[in-house]
Amino acid sequence: MLHVRVFSPSQHTDAVMAVLRSHPDVSALALLPHASVRPDGDLVLADVPREAANDVIDEIRSLGVTDEGTIHVDQVQTWVSRKGLAAERRAPGSSADAVVWAEVIENAYGDAELNWTYLTFMTLATLIASIAIAIDSQILVIGAMVLGPEFGAIAALGVGLVRRRPALLRYAARTLVLGFGCAIVVTAGLSLLARGVGWVHRADVVGHRAGTSFIYSPDRWSFTVAVIAGAAGVLSLTSARLGGLSGVFISVTTVPAAGNVALGLVFGAWGEARGSGLQLLVNIAGMAVAGWLTLVVQQTVWSRVSLRRQPR
Repeated sequence: MLHVRVFSPSQHTDAVMAVLRSHPDVSALALLPHASVRPDGDLVLADVPREAANDVIDEIRSLGVTDEGTIHVDQVQTWVSRKGLAAERRAPGSSADAVVWAEVIENAYGDAELNWTYLTFMTLATLIASIAIAIDSQILVIGAMVLGPEFGAIAALGVGLVRRRPALLRYAARTLVLGFGCAIVVTAGLSLLARGVGWVHRADVVGHRAGTSFIYSPDRWSFTVAVIAGAAGVLSLTSARLGGLSGVFISVTTVPAAGNVALGLVFGAWGEARGSGLQLLVNIAGMAVAGWLTLVVQQTVWSRVSLRRQPR
């Protein structure tokens, strides 16, 4: 169940109430006249099953409410209502499968934002990956994978394409390019310092590494795993359940590849640098394509659900 709050300008309130009153899946509805100060208007509260949220939000937005007002959508953790239960049962589909596009787009913009927090996490993850490569530690590789924040921006690429948001597509692409670029440059600089003080030697990078050699050896399985992980990650981000994201982070070799690119450039291991760069591109491409296809399927499915709902 979702709780929808509408800060409605006075001239739109009657139309908003008419939409919510007429919608069969709205199980609770309240109007607080003159409760909104900015904008000058009213506060409308409604409970809606997750499966019906897109229709309700789209109808309210079509009234022009969001030009001056605001729509808030919150997940209700616990609720007890016979009418609410009837509304959830009546709504086609499952709440866990429902995609609330307003929520997905909002999260995508947040994940695609290039900020110091993103750059810091990306750089720290890449540094850990470079240490993992130098000491041939699979455990540290996994730690770097989990710490890396890149998947949100990769998923935002698909959201930008599917929902026709070119600005989001540009933001996400810029965040990925600058994020990985900054992380590689900082890691290369610190690797050069580690080489100078004798902490890391060329043999550590170009020698046999049983635990981390996969990082610079992309093959058909690299793309296959990236596709599967990308689909699973998008499903986790768009559904009401987020349990699969940690598995996605551990499955793809993006951050470790960036760390190996930095080491390869510093120690002149050009073959490893090229292989790792290709591994990075293969994983990003696989996840982006899988995310786009998953979102296309979800959009198609939920568009048909909306059509089934219209005769009511």
